[in-house]
Amino acid sequence: LNTTAVSSNRIHPPSSSNQFIIIANTSSIIRHHRRRDRISLNRNRNMHMEARKYVWEGAIPLQIHLHESEVTTLPPPPPALILAPRIGYLPLLVGLIKPYFGSSLPPGVDTIWFEYKGLPLKWYTPTGVLFDLLCAEPERPWNLTVHFRGYPVHVLIPCEGEDSVKWSFINSLKEAAYIINGNCKNVMNMSQSDQVELWRSVMNGNLEAYLRVSSKLKLITVEDDYTVKLNSSSKSQQGTGETDFAGQVKTGRIPVRLYVWSVSEDFDDLEDAPDIDCWDKISFINRPVEVRTEEGKCFTLRDAIKTLLPEYFTDKPLFNDESPKLEDEEMNLSSEDAGSNKNTEVEEILYEHVTRNAEIKLVRIQGIEPKLEIPFSWV
Repeated sequence: LNTTAVSSNRIHPPSSSNQFIIIANTSSIIRHHRRRDRISLNRNRNMHMEARKYVWEGAIPLQIHLHESEVTTLPPPPPALILAPRIGYLPLLVGLIKPYFGSSLPPGVDTIWFEYKGLPLKWYTPTGVLFDLLCAEPERPWNLTVHFRGYPVHVLIPCEGEDSVKWSFINSLKEAAYIINGNCKNVMNMSQSDQVELWRSVMNGNLEAYLRVSSKLKLITVEDDYTVKLNSSSKSQQGTGETDFAGQVKTGRIPVRLYVWSVSEDFDDLEDAPDIDCWDKISFINRPVEVRTEEGKCFTLRDAIKTLLPEYFTDKPLFNDESPKLEDEEMNLSSEDAGSNKNTEVEEILYEHVTRNAEIKLVRIQGIEPKLEIPFSWV
């Protein structure tokens, strides 16, 4: 259209030279728009990477107290102050915590575990997920208690240190790869050096190193209008969309983990939300979200949550005074286990369940309470 407008504004005699000038001008315009598209694409890529970098650098200030029953010195040691990565795991902080409290510990074999307000914390759940899930109103610093004795085997799966955390992460990575690609060969066939580098990148929060290694796993998950623009310079993509008979585009399967906090009491302010004193109050959904969009429409975060929790939705807006009905027997939420715990983590849905009605109070991802209309591919 721009080319036509420019050409129609100038009248030239029918000579080959003038025709050449018009073609040259047209070529210039095309080059200009291509250059502008490249600039726009690069800007989008930079914004995309900047957002991912912020997520990877996210951290939670912890104030860690040694449990009073394990203090053998007077005065007792002051709490340890640590900035813990959101994508990290509490057992990985032992190297900092053990030297700090070591001189105050009683004799015996260390079996380290953490608790918050009396609740033992699951070591295979990322620190950021635990924080978002257990602190309805964010608490900073987050006050935790560390134990070096008396491991609660009736609540927590045994942890043998860093290796246990590493293999829990790798197992979840295999699960995610299987959901995305239909197999986990790329993860199974990782070289030892790549496996070590991948794990170190997670431990150290090194996004560049993670992307360098994870790119070999071909875990491309979504291809809608948003990500196509970001990746348009790539000629080969994994998970490329396929059009089905209904004219929809099947754009990928996303491994999702959804934590659901069920609250029976009514409250208006998050400060009034009850504490979680046992893991029975937390349900856990671990299943793929299949992204299916019609042309010109965006698959949103709301669409994804509706796929996982259809019984909470009607055709009305998500946050509505008239809550959809919910039959108790319709709830089919599995308990969490240590064998699968990484995946793209949609970290928490807090909802109120009153008799047969349910209301979704909030959704959190990486400590953020996003609008549900944002593209799920961006999430």
